[in-house]
Amino acid sequence: MYLIPTPKKMKPLKGNFVLSHRGLICLDEKEDQLQTQGALLLKKELEESLGFSYYIVKKQDKAEFIFKIQETLEEESYVVEITDQVIIYGKSGKELLYGVQTLRQIISQEGAVLKKVKIEDAPIFKNRGFYHDITRGRIPTLEWLKKLADTLSYYKINQLQLYVEHSFLFPALSEMWRDDTPLRAEEIMEFDEYCKNRGIELIPSMASFGHLYKLLRTKQYSYLSEIEGRGEDEFGLVDRMRHHTLDISNEDSFVLVKKMILEYMSLFTTKKFNLCADETFDLGKGRNKKRAQEEGVEALYMEFVKKLCNLVVMEGHIPMLWGDIMLEFPELAAELPGETICLNWNYEKYVKEDSTRIYAENKVNQYVCPGVSGWDKLINDYDTAYYNIRNMCRYGKQYKAVGVLNTDWGDFGHLNPPSHSFPAMIYGAEGSWNGDLLDKEEMNKAISTLYFRDSSGKIMKILYSLSEEYEGFNWYDLVWWKEKLANDKEGLYAKEAGNIMARGKKQKEVKEKLEQGILQIKTEMMYLDSQMRREIYSYLHGLEGMILFHKIGGYLLEREEGRIRFDNGLASKLEEWYLEYKRLWRKSSKESELYRIGEVIFWYADLLRERRN
Repeated sequence: MYLIPTPKKMKPLKGNFVLSHRGLICLDEKEDQLQTQGALLLKKELEESLGFSYYIVKKQDKAEFIFKIQETLEEESYVVEITDQVIIYGKSGKELLYGVQTLRQIISQEGAVLKKVKIEDAPIFKNRGFYHDITRGRIPTLEWLKKLADTLSYYKINQLQLYVEHSFLFPALSEMWRDDTPLRAEEIMEFDEYCKNRGIELIPSMASFGHLYKLLRTKQYSYLSEIEGRGEDEFGLVDRMRHHTLDISNEDSFVLVKKMILEYMSLFTTKKFNLCADETFDLGKGRNKKRAQEEGVEALYMEFVKKLCNLVVMEGHIPMLWGDIMLEFPELAAELPGETICLNWNYEKYVKEDSTRIYAENKVNQYVCPGVSGWDKLINDYDTAYYNIRNMCRYGKQYKAVGVLNTDWGDFGHLNPPSHSFPAMIYGAEGSWNGDLLDKEEMNKAISTLYFRDSSGKIMKILYSLSEEYEGFNWYDLVWWKEKLANDKEGLYAKEAGNIMARGKKQKEVKEKLEQGILQIKTEMMYLDSQMRREIYSYLHGLEGMILFHKIGGYLLEREEGRIRFDNGLASKLEEWYLEYKRLWRKSSKESELYRIGEVIFWYADLLRERRN
């Protein structure tokens, strides 16, 4: 049997407990909203997994399931005892909910005959978060966001942040979101309540310094950009990842951001607010160039960040911000309000401990922030994600970080279906609870069993092996070639072009691996339950897209070598693939920026049909 996160103590007892097909779930007499929500989830699990009918009651000693609030237990710890009845102990409803989620995982594997056992468990990190980008392409539907919250709660992740730049409907900023389908205030408030009922703290996260691409391209507010003329250039998926930093010397910049922060903050019940403040690459290179030369870029950065943090503190909230810029001058973190939390991110496969150690030495409150490695891909690079998450959680435990925040970005249009990040999100659930991950093979088998409901335990191993695909030509290369390399008159991207062409040469061998992956998945599908068979379809569609991308890489290689041919067949297959991609997109996401993915696809379809003498 697999449980994720893996419990600290599991003591097997003799015998089995056979569940009645009709029975009772008895609540503790102390009122607690999460206790009730946990009971409802357990009732639903018994009905959906077993078809059994249970009622929720109070004051019934003969109930099959008994909830007990025991205030002497540590916060976040819970106990599950399966003997002649099932008793869940917790300090409050939050901990009882953790016990319920463990019990649900047991029932999903053992059915109606449960092995008797005593489980005692508590996490290494009290703050276990997931960070989801809803700005750079996909804006999820409220229905899908609730599915995300359900999944996070199932694996005991207790914080969620949704990254916002232009994807929230600020009434006064219609020019910024007019070509999008932003989340509305009532959707945020409904989702906040839903998260609370799943034991999840929904924390607002909003760009407030850098990464204000669409805001600073508007006619209304382009004058607030550090670099003049940013709104005049053509939109680009590559350029969106860079630049677009506020002019901190213009008082209007803080006035605008303050208004946005206060408006957005009011929708959440949490007392935390993530200001982001990352990748302010433009700072001191435009309107503030003279100031930067005289005072230093670090002084300019800290000046504005302190204003932002103090604003948040004045509102009774705890400020959070990404730590990439401040890592260059960590000693200045002492100038920020003492409760400020630094989000220390690094997404390298074999990440080193340096940044975590540096922040610890400077007594900075930090979350360690690994990543699911899904950005600019159709299927996540689970190999990179596994090692990155494992190492960052280990460093967080070693240097006493106050939390873990596993990140899921949407670079270059958020191409991958968001559910493809769930396996790596589960890596983060294990790591943030225990400070480490299971052995790779065991971890993947556990995910196969629990998440994919795969009776053979092999599907995750197959998906994991597809990480090798990223040695070849992929979406990152398609976007770069279209936006930067095709019209590169000055040779500015020659090095990148060389890397892309090298990947294009691997087309044949990677194509064979991907085709083998499709066959392996289809063979394994017989071991999945019916729901997950439908879910796995998006992986098959993703592999098909990867094969097409690799063929385009081969085409570009021939084109550069003067061996080009007209290829209407490949163009047609690409367009047919995109038609199905749109259907899958709409299952989880609003229309948002789907059309930008189409622009890239159609550009290559037209290129493939271009006749050359």
